[in-house]
Amino acid sequence: MSTQPIEPLVDLLKTLGHPARLRILALLRDGEMCVCQINSVLGLAPSTVSEHLTELRRAGLLSERKDGRWVHYELKPKAGLQDLMEVLWPHLDETQPVKKDLKAARAVRKTPLEMICAMDKPRRTAQKH
Repeated sequence: MSTQPIEPLVDLLKTLGHPARLRILALLRDGEMCVCQINSVLGLAPSTVSEHLTELRRAGLLSERKDGRWVHYELKPKAGLQDLMEVLWPHLDETQPVKKDLKAARAVRKTPLEMICAMDKPRRTAQKH
């Protein structure tokens, strides 16, 4: 019988219980993406996407890498979570939002980061007003 507390599992399941976070995980399954690229695909406020990425990283599902002014995220589940992710994929792959996101991500990945992040800037400025 395990003596591990249940709270870490509850926290992980809460993290996975948000549609935007599941969409982010599905996007990153095809490789790392810059925050601007993720914002571009999801169409959410940059601050919202950043909060979701932080939660996923804290849960041990993502790693981050800084490259100049860009922050890239990669799907990198900590030990023991890979099997859980494998269970999620077939279910996520059948959802309309994920299908739409993956199609958009293919185009975004082909676009230079400078262009994606430049397009993201006006949106951030407009959202402050």
